[in-house]
Amino acid sequence: MSNKYDANLSRLRNNSDDSDDDHHSQIKIDHRMEKEDLVAPTINPHEHKLQYAYALWYSRRNPGKQNSIQAFDQNLKLIGRFASVEQFWGLYSHLTRPSELATHTDFHLFKIGIKPMWEDEANQRGGKWIVRLRKGLASRCWENLILAMLGEQFMVGEEICGAVVSIRFQEDIICVWNKTAQDVATTARIRDTLRRVLHLPPTATMEYKTHNESLKNVTRS
Repeated sequence: MSNKYDANLSRLRNNSDDSDDDHHSQIKIDHRMEKEDLVAPTINPHEHKLQYAYALWYSRRNPGKQNSIQAFDQNLKLIGRFASVEQFWGLYSHLTRPSELATHTDFHLFKIGIKPMWEDEANQRGGKWIVRLRKGLASRCWENLILAMLGEQFMVGEEICGAVVSIRFQEDIICVWNKTAQDVATTARIRDTLRRVLHLPPTATMEYKTHNESLKNVTRS
């Protein structure tokens, strides 16, 4: 373990019951997202505080190209927020795993105050690493990624904005978003850490794409 956050996450993960049916219960979406998504939840003194507070979002899109930023924003739903190890596991242990989600469904895990949209101020000058996975790998890779992110394994300060897992028909996609696309050293460190935590072979293809590039393919209706 690289630090105390990794140790806390590992300890609580080992104490959880992976065979519990609650792990695969239906998603309960919190629609009260106007102000709450910007505020970190209160934690009890006995809880193990994470370095950053996070919000978990859910979206389901129609097949084909997303035709507007406005449509995506309206389709984005807040599931919950957490600021401690205990709050994280309380939320995560009751979620459907990515591999069991319907096609064209996404989970977005972002720091509190950063909305998972290209136009958010924290994301405007950033980009994302994209990893395409064969079917059946999304759940394990997503768990490895978010534990590494919450445990600060990327070691890039405040550069990480969040992560996304996207369930598609023939493949699944995992992305890590960062703030500064032009910071080559930071993006390289994120790439190398992502390759390690996902146990990717050296031959695995990874693509970096700026959010400005992504915006070119979406209309602003």
